[in-house]
Amino acid sequence: MNRQEVFLVQHVHLLDNDEEDVKTIGIYSTRQLAEAAVKRLLIQPGFRDVPDGFTIDLYWVDQDHWEGGYITVRGKSEE
Repeated sequence: MNRQEVFLVQHVHLLDNDEEDVKTIGIYSTRQLAEAAVKRLLIQPGFRDVPDGFTIDLYWVDQDHWEGGYITVRGKSEE
């Protein structure tokens, strides 16, 4: 079975209140196209201020990538 791979590009900016501002940039058929997208955005306002916020992740098409449940934690825990 041939599995098709794609590359997800995201940008994460940590805000002052410890929240994350996550932007999905795009999904690309090759790593080279994903890297080119990052290169194009590195000069844009906002992105150029947080250049380390980019990630490129490999995903396989037609496959679950989150297989378990989840819980939501809100706010900071008191110590």
